[in-house]
Amino acid sequence: MRTNSRLTVAFRMAASTLRESDAYLGAQFRRLRARLEAPVAVKAMAAKLARLVYRMLRYGMPFVDRGAMFYEARYRQRQINSLRRKAAKFGFQLMQFPAN
Repeated sequence: MRTNSRLTVAFRMAASTLRESDAYLGAQFRRLRARLEAPVAVKAMAAKLARLVYRMLRYGMPFVDRGAMFYEARYRQRQINSLRRKAAKFGFQLMQFPAN
């Protein structure tokens, strides 16, 4: 559905500016944008921002930005855990070796 809501436009503008941000949400947006097309990623991130703002206003929950490095480390750990589960499903076991 097309809308002319000023709030929708504001959230989309805020989401599109996250592309170069060094924040947790910026890293999340870049990951979304790499996986999806740019307009879809902007819309998804705008929806996420709207949910964050709603929780902050409705329940008084604070937003704590942990930074892009925290997001990247968490994403990497999720990827490793996913690979371990897939390997175990096929009867293999992953071993970690130090990178050279």
